[in-house]
Amino acid sequence: MNTSSLPLAGIRVVEFTHMVMGPTCGMVLADLGAEVIKVEPVEGDRTRHLLGAGAGFFPMFNRNKKSIAIDLRSPQGLEVAIRLASSADVVAQNFKPGVMAKYGLDYAALSRLNQRLVYVNHTGFLHGPYEHRTALDEVVQMMGGLAYMTGRPGDPLRAGTSVNDIMGGMFGAIGAMAALMQRVQTGRGQEVDSALFENNVFLVGQHMMQYAVTGEPAAPMPERISSWAVYDVFSVKDGGQIFLAAVSDAQWQTFCDAMGYADLKADPRYATNNDRVRARPTLLPMLRERLAAHTADALAAVFERHGLPFAPIRRPEELFDDPHLNATGGLADVTLPDGERAGATARTTLLPLRLDGQRMGVRMDPPRLGQHTPELLAGLGYTAEQVEALRGAAAVA
Repeated sequence: MNTSSLPLAGIRVVEFTHMVMGPTCGMVLADLGAEVIKVEPVEGDRTRHLLGAGAGFFPMFNRNKKSIAIDLRSPQGLEVAIRLASSADVVAQNFKPGVMAKYGLDYAALSRLNQRLVYVNHTGFLHGPYEHRTALDEVVQMMGGLAYMTGRPGDPLRAGTSVNDIMGGMFGAIGAMAALMQRVQTGRGQEVDSALFENNVFLVGQHMMQYAVTGEPAAPMPERISSWAVYDVFSVKDGGQIFLAAVSDAQWQTFCDAMGYADLKADPRYATNNDRVRARPTLLPMLRERLAAHTADALAAVFERHGLPFAPIRRPEELFDDPHLNATGGLADVTLPDGERAGATARTTLLPLRLDGQRMGVRMDPPRLGQHTPELLAGLGYTAEQVEALRGAAAVA
């Protein structure tokens, strides 16, 4: 898909972001065709050099973007940043409250220069008693009920990925696009706020509603009362594991036919889904014993052939070889910009959607620090001599 045909072509986004939440917002807008300019400190976004669980942050969430490195603490650098930000359709930021105002880069200041500006704040909490707290994905998962629901009783456990950071950035992008649509009618921009805590509460809203409807608090997922009898991970032959489900009466009958369990199909104790749920304490151990005679691959073949829900238990690194992801274009190559593997090619995941039958691909690799500084400064009207002067003063890199 050509850039000019993408839905956000012609939209300029300037992001003052780091870590995951703000960069996710910019990545979504960039994948959809916006020109996204990442403003970094002259020493670079620190996620470029994180180890361990953070090693994938920068190359994952900063594709399709340009990089300009600016020292906001220098008067010359700050002037560049303000000129750049005031040229934008959208500014996105995820710094602590007050940081952007200190530099005159908050919505109040920039909207006086550009009344059409859409300004997206990515914060820990929306305005209220908690707004000045420092938030992390872990923090809001703990206080927002998600860690309680994921872990075993008495053992809260955060989800295995940055769910709130990623979804918070997605909601920031949704808010930005909604504000751009409204700008068509009003001619004016507006301020958008997306927050980690409120995102987390939205995620657990189904469990809150369960309590409101039933009067019974939701149990942590390992101890939940399942709505379906067959809906679990089974340990099977040769040490394998597989998730199997039968979530309707028709699926139960198909399951029994497929596995040759005529006795279970005919047993009145298992006639309806609710009967089977009530019988789970005895039914599941019986099924575990019977299914243990099969390999995971054999069960997967049976369930796929009969249209029953199943899933192999996969690790993230195994997904690079997933036949469906590869056949549908769900992975794309990027060149790594930093670290020991700088210049090497890696596979990255794309937005999980198609437009006009096509995936939103990688048009630009994750940028090197300051890779687009000269180009962007020239676009703001700086001469080559002025650019060199700014570099000489270490105001930009």
